[in-house]
Amino acid sequence: MGDETIGHGNSPAAWTCVLVMLVGAAISSFAYILASTEGNHGLGTLLFWLGIGIMFIGLLVGFVLRRIGYGVGGSKLKKEH
Repeated sequence: MGDETIGHGNSPAAWTCVLVMLVGAAISSFAYILASTEGNHGLGTLLFWLGIGIMFIGLLVGFVLRRIGYGVGGSKLKKEH
């Protein structure tokens, strides 16, 4: 029982999705603060939505990688003996 792999999200597809989404979240977080300072509202707003877009791209990248076999139990990850 102790050697069973749960496999919940432990795949290249999941890790790539999360990393891309973290970059988008970091950009949006920085932009939120930037937009609240004097004279930077336009740039901050643009960067905020850019970060949101990057997070959606992360979701799409994860989905595509899973579909082509890099998800948990995917064909590209099966060990051949």
